[in-house]
Amino acid sequence: MKKFFQSSAIKITLLLVAVIVVCALYLSYKTYGNWAFALELRGKKLLAFVFVGIAATFSTISFQTMTQNHFLTPNILGLDSLYVFIQTLLFFFLGGQQLLGNETIATFLLNVLLMVSASIMLSRFLLKKGGNDLFLLLMIGIILGTFFNSISTFLQVVMDPNEYDLLQGKLFASFGNVNSQHLLIAGILITLLVGFLWLKSHALDVLHLGNEQATSLGINVPRFQFVLLTVISGLIGLSTALVGPVTFLGFIVANMSYQLMGTYRHRELFLGGSLLSILLLVFGQFLVEQVFQLNTTLSIVIEFGGGVYFVGKIISERKQRR
Repeated sequence: MKKFFQSSAIKITLLLVAVIVVCALYLSYKTYGNWAFALELRGKKLLAFVFVGIAATFSTISFQTMTQNHFLTPNILGLDSLYVFIQTLLFFFLGGQQLLGNETIATFLLNVLLMVSASIMLSRFLLKKGGNDLFLLLMIGIILGTFFNSISTFLQVVMDPNEYDLLQGKLFASFGNVNSQHLLIAGILITLLVGFLWLKSHALDVLHLGNEQATSLGINVPRFQFVLLTVISGLIGLSTALVGPVTFLGFIVANMSYQLMGTYRHRELFLGGSLLSILLLVFGQFLVEQVFQLNTTLSIVIEFGGGVYFVGKIISERKQRR
């Protein structure tokens, strides 16, 4: 019986059943016969959960394989801080009411393009000049993240209080007011990027062995790392521009996937992690709406739970090394 439940196929099947049950519960609970209205309202949120959950899982697992570190997430590149910086600049110089009233697909794609372009240029420059030193890139990413945060904080301090209040609604992850047009575009682009990582999963399996072993097995590691950084930046940029920063989501589901699936095969990790991510997001939103009566937000629950899980994992790893 124990061996039966250790099978990856069984674990993925059980997760899929759990996701279907929770999604059905979320869509149908307390609809009071207004199925069309409930499905239109909750269905849009559900699609956002699916796309953001899959993007966070694929990007984080790939990034941790590339860095050989289960504590790091793509957010260390400073993309979240860059998003906050861009939004603060736009609100400061153009005005919040004008921006919120003209949220077009072009604006959404511009946000994504700025974040991805900055990440690609930084990656290309540092990997080339630094002798493909990936950890130098990560350290510069941390420094730039701090730099962007400092400028953003200064601008927010001198900003008009009304504009600042409107800005706060853009700086925290929100699944409740996702733009349908943005969701469609983001869904298509996320599917394409995720499909690329799925096709490259065997190369990621090899990269998991280490850079030297991957090189000896025929992988051009510097080139592959740059391509991975580009795709990961795209996934993080899309999910952040769609719902806002969700820092700890990828960290939680990636590490839970390693423990649950017990394998290095990335296709199994991608499937298990994506289902886990969707399950956590949908069930978390159900609790926020039906149990906490919207007195808190899903992003706060994720950040709090992720912070606790992060500290717990550090303590656990430290005890294992003693």
